[in-house]
Amino acid sequence: MVNSITIRKGKKTDLPAVLKLIQELALYEKAPEEVTNTVESMERDGFGDNPVFRLLVADDHGDVVGMAIYFIKYSTWKGKGIYLDDIVVNENFRGKGIGKLLLEAVISDSKTVGAKQIHWQVLDWNESAIGFYKKYNASFDNEWINCKLTESQILKFQ
Repeated sequence: MVNSITIRKGKKTDLPAVLKLIQELALYEKAPEEVTNTVESMERDGFGDNPVFRLLVADDHGDVVGMAIYFIKYSTWKGKGIYLDDIVVNENFRGKGIGKLLLEAVISDSKTVGAKQIHWQVLDWNESAIGFYKKYNASFDNEWINCKLTESQILKFQ
């Protein structure tokens, strides 16, 4: 199956399929109502004058069956890095090595840009993803706590 898969840089025309993958992931993570992103937002944010994310897709004969979205981050201690926001593979294509191809393409791009680290998150109950990342000898950090402000919290700030 992997022989028919091409990992390539994503294009604007891929965004409807990418949004479907994002919605599929949200359903898997039991939070489908949390997706508020749109094709238009992704087009502006990823393909506008100041792109804020990079997109790789797994292409199977013209169909997008997987994707990786990531961006350059900066650490005061380490310098340039990559933050991998998501790797998603369509449920019908999981277990065929596509996630491996996508992660390794992100790793390759991180070398190209001179990144010192790659960061990402995984849900503590997602044992298949944790097992996948363990194959790469990834470090799992139990010391740091994730923090965020939501859009409504940002808007309330005076």
